[in-house]
Amino acid sequence: MMDEVSQKHSETPSRCGFVSIIGRPNVGKSTLLNTIIGEKIAIVSKVPQTTRNQIKGIYTDERGQIIFVDTPGVYLGKDKLDQLLIKTSFATLEDADCVIHLVDSSEQTGEEEEEIVRRLSTARVPVILGLNKIDLKGHFLPRYIALWKKMRGCPVTEMKSFLLLPLSGKTKMNVDKLLDAIFEFLPEGPALYSPDTVTDLPQKIAIGDIIREKLLTIMRDEVPHSIAVHVEAIQPKKKDVLFISAIIFVERDSQKEIVIGKDGQIIKKIGTLARKELEPLLGSRIFLELHVKSQKKWRDNLSFLQELGYDD
Repeated sequence: MMDEVSQKHSETPSRCGFVSIIGRPNVGKSTLLNTIIGEKIAIVSKVPQTTRNQIKGIYTDERGQIIFVDTPGVYLGKDKLDQLLIKTSFATLEDADCVIHLVDSSEQTGEEEEEIVRRLSTARVPVILGLNKIDLKGHFLPRYIALWKKMRGCPVTEMKSFLLLPLSGKTKMNVDKLLDAIFEFLPEGPALYSPDTVTDLPQKIAIGDIIREKLLTIMRDEVPHSIAVHVEAIQPKKKDVLFISAIIFVERDSQKEIVIGKDGQIIKKIGTLARKELEPLLGSRIFLELHVKSQKKWRDNLSFLQELGYDD
């Protein structure tokens, strides 16, 4: 019997493709991606714009390989960082073989949602409307369906290459059905990454994101939107110890004092939490050196944003 199953899988053409996950901030994109991959590759926070880079999560099984692209939450802000993040999100559509429009079915639709549907309504690739957080009852589910109906001018049941799927990234509800649907949509082709690869996120960005996640967890609503982390150096300090130096940027000196905390207590706590997560990830003891600097209006400084790795 096992030989018959193995033969069936070997006769099934392998599929591979890119899947862009697009949605407003806090709809659960990173949580869904971490659930699918089976380990944490994207930082998670209730603070909007937690994700600021395209983060690839690679899922591989006997059917083939799905390269998920987690994108920054679409937020119609006015500063240059907001504009760059929106471009980063929608730029993923150019190479996508399938798009997941992920929404929080427990929250109202809004201006950002209309912009997303407007852009995706003309997409030439399959679209999956992921009605996330259905475990929270999904009270506004009809609003999202109505928005798509209004934009495309027909009921969702009549839309070609379109799937509506209630799910929950947190409880894993219908996540397997989501994967089944994606594989049906993907083109045939060989895997692009080795089976044991789960992300191709550069090490400095991954480390910086983990530090920023700890900042968001501790600081909450105090200065999160004004925080950026830049990892300056990663190098061996001595045997079995890795030296990492990072700068935490804020916009005002008063914010700098908040991040450091009285007698440096806040920055020490951030360093401790970051080390606990980084050491098993990097397989080494870590000496983490954190500095806090103020950079006025950095969110509107294009050249500075490019130095941090955000580009147009």
